[in-house]
Amino acid sequence: MKYLSLFILILSAAIGLAAGTHDFFLLPENFFLHKGDKLNLHLLAGDMFTKQEEIKYEPAKTTKFMLYEGSKKIDLTKVAKDSAASIINYTLLNNGQALIEMTMGYEINSSSRDNYADFLTTQGLDKMAEKVKSGNQFRIKEKYTRYMKTLISVENHDGSAYGKVLDENYEIVLKDNPYRKRYGDDMTAKLLFKGKPVNGGTITLYIKTTQNVYPKSFVTDKNGEISFTLSREGIYLLRSVRIEPTQDKDADFESWWASYTFPFSSTDEALNTYKEFGFGNKH
Repeated sequence: MKYLSLFILILSAAIGLAAGTHDFFLLPENFFLHKGDKLNLHLLAGDMFTKQEEIKYEPAKTTKFMLYEGSKKIDLTKVAKDSAASIINYTLLNNGQALIEMTMGYEINSSSRDNYADFLTTQGLDKMAEKVKSGNQFRIKEKYTRYMKTLISVENHDGSAYGKVLDENYEIVLKDNPYRKRYGDDMTAKLLFKGKPVNGGTITLYIKTTQNVYPKSFVTDKNGEISFTLSREGIYLLRSVRIEPTQDKDADFESWWASYTFPFSSTDEALNTYKEFGFGNKH
């Protein structure tokens, strides 16, 4: 019984670390919609822009879930479904761009010293990882919060929702409209922490085509910006994580996770995110 309890403890810690170190991202079943269409939106977890888990909507963990259509602001918590399938099935009534955001309030994750050091290394934080590994603390507690965005288009590509600053603690903002771009054009994105540009922050771009995922990492300049080329048609995911030691009595470290998904097509042909891009069979 003693060994069973220890095994359960170790297993729980491993599951907790995995849950806390995956990227979370919002993904609609279709980015190109028509007025009156249903927006079916999924919350997914995975690494390298590969679906590993469909996340169930949990009202208690969701501090913000909004849809921005022009000047309209709609609280999606009122229509969200407590389901492992699409978390909303919402009828779109306005033309133009729409931005959806979700914030998941902080959670506490506990893991072994070595596992957490390995995680820090994967994030490029080698010095922080060495400090953790050489410490005498057996378990490391981390407090983390997630900020997610996705951009869709209804009938046309009008509007500036793509660049809306939502005043979250950590967020990625697009400086250009991806729906107005063509193959080979450049895009600029900005990283903000508590409203200020992040100098020297890391943003990873994943481009998912029907066959592969293409990753590339960037470091933000003094304006908190990166530039990248729209080199392939597909679904784009920008993600970033910021990790800092904390004096919080509940945790040793705090992390903030940001993601932003949007499509790129050099024509106006719709992209079926599920059927063609390997996220599932729903359409």
